[in-house]
Amino acid sequence: MTLQRTLSQAVEATGVGLHSGKRVRMRLLPSPASSGIVFVRTDVSPAVEIPIAATAVTDTKMASVLGSGAARVSTVEHLMSACFGLGIDNLRIELDAEEVPIMDGSAATFAYLLQSGGLRELPTARRYLKIIQPILVEDGQGAQHKWARLDPYHGFKLDFSIEFDHPAVSATGKQAVFDFTYDSYLSDIARARTFGFVHEVEMLRNMGLARGGSLDNAIVMDDYKILNKGGLRYQDEFVRHKMLDAVGDLYLAGLPILGAYTAYKSGHALNNVLLKAAMQVGAAQIVSYTNEQIANGEAPVFLWPPTGPALSNSV
Repeated sequence: MTLQRTLSQAVEATGVGLHSGKRVRMRLLPSPASSGIVFVRTDVSPAVEIPIAATAVTDTKMASVLGSGAARVSTVEHLMSACFGLGIDNLRIELDAEEVPIMDGSAATFAYLLQSGGLRELPTARRYLKIIQPILVEDGQGAQHKWARLDPYHGFKLDFSIEFDHPAVSATGKQAVFDFTYDSYLSDIARARTFGFVHEVEMLRNMGLARGGSLDNAIVMDDYKILNKGGLRYQDEFVRHKMLDAVGDLYLAGLPILGAYTAYKSGHALNNVLLKAAMQVGAAQIVSYTNEQIANGEAPVFLWPPTGPALSNSV
């Protein structure tokens, strides 16, 4: 059977929150089987634990935010994406501020930290959230129309399309397809950075957002071009980052999804609506696989541990 995973030892890092601009210390610690991924606010007394769940998402404005009472943890999607990419089921994430540090704006630094802690299998079968019937959610009309859907699939595949009226984005790929059975998360997805536009900065900061954003942790564009000296990490980095976000948003289900995710212009809000809808209307069921099912090819094949070289800390 496929086994659950956690870390072998604790690791930690410090950084700043993308939206809050506040310095934060983060510790990633091993956790027992079937305990799931739990965020812990250590800066409040007593400390508040916030287990991941689709229903724990309290805000989706520019980030996925989890809440429990007055306590919240913001911008969880990149770390959650890395956890899914490395097949981590159980983890304790301690933070001394309300936002996960942005690091370099991708999931690569989180993947490096998790790899540094070592991955350890636990003697308990991994459970999956299997999509058993199609589910579609939509929002907006005309040029504002966007949608996301989940369909049954023997594995986990993403097909994402974007549309931005900007020459730098339009010059890159607008669609990307990624299949966890055949492709490498570390090589193809993890290094894609978040992005934003100079003309939005003042508006976002007036809303209390993007106070920690810089060229060190985001792709930044003016009206015509990318301002980062190094350019893009992937030719289609914009759509790959939206895919990275979707992986993290969907992993807030608390279980890895078995299904095909297809989306057009979707974001944190619509991803969460889709996840909740799939769980509420009976479009998904929890499954696990025996050794016999795996031997007979009845279980999907995930490349965990993933293919591709281990990430360095100089991403």
